[in-house]
Amino acid sequence: MTETTAIKRVRHPEKVNRPDNPIQRKPAWIRVKAPVSKTYHETRELMRGLNLTTVCEEAACPNIGECWSKKHATMMIMGEICTRACAFCNVSTGKPNALDPFEPTNVATAVKTMGLNHVVITSVDRDDLKDGGAQHFADVIQAIREAAPNTTIEILTPDFLKKPGALEVVVAAKPDVFNHNLETVPKLYPSVRPGARYYHSLRLLERVKELDPNMFTKSGLMVGLGEDKDEVSQVMDDMRVAGIDFITIGQYLQPTVKHHAIHRFVTPDEFAVLEKQAYAKGFLMVSASPLTRSSHHAGEDFAKLKAARERANASK
Repeated sequence: MTETTAIKRVRHPEKVNRPDNPIQRKPAWIRVKAPVSKTYHETRELMRGLNLTTVCEEAACPNIGECWSKKHATMMIMGEICTRACAFCNVSTGKPNALDPFEPTNVATAVKTMGLNHVVITSVDRDDLKDGGAQHFADVIQAIREAAPNTTIEILTPDFLKKPGALEVVVAAKPDVFNHNLETVPKLYPSVRPGARYYHSLRLLERVKELDPNMFTKSGLMVGLGEDKDEVSQVMDDMRVAGIDFITIGQYLQPTVKHHAIHRFVTPDEFAVLEKQAYAKGFLMVSASPLTRSSHHAGEDFAKLKAARERANASK
């Protein structure tokens, strides 16, 4: 193996020289069963056969066994290599490949084949592209609409930082839910999410509501990274000022010894308090638990979100 080949196979080249952060033993409330079901393997084969990438695999999601056994897979478009180097994320970083022109059709085929009522589409960051991949998102949404017109579409997008006009392209494609995760509190951005800007991400979500007031917006936080309760409460307040409808809050889990260390494991009782607090602040929908992830139970949560808006409108 040549030195060049070895470098190409490093999943996180920017983390190689970082000091190790030992991975802590998970408490009992976070352990999940290994994926073994027949449906799990069928879902995996479908993704491979259509040359599709899933965030379930790339981000090492702990819920993959449960979700894939129900034929719920979150497809990650625009390749598996990200241009950012977030300290919490397990997705590969480096120089991405060219966009696959067949990907929108392949994603739509997978959605139709699995018979999904609700699908979540996410992506790597593509800072190398002039529009950050906005048009590709729009193409995927359109392809799904044509192949599976009854399927509701949730997108989890990058921040489109320094990509003027990109957000407008995606919103014009009319996804049912626009999700962009703030991930953590402002003070931790330099160490956890160094390529992003907290107030830009917040403004992105606020702008979605300005462009389409009826579009559901959603954002997520990880806890256990070193934030405190007051900082989490402030982020909730910021989200509500931006009109965000749905918040997800989950435990940060460290992918490797080279990733950001876990500061602590947040207990289920603490998550219950966070859920109660978020509802009190006016969110239409809250999902807060140790294993909560942006796309976990997304279909069921979307139905609850719509019902919550209907109740809110009826009470006015």
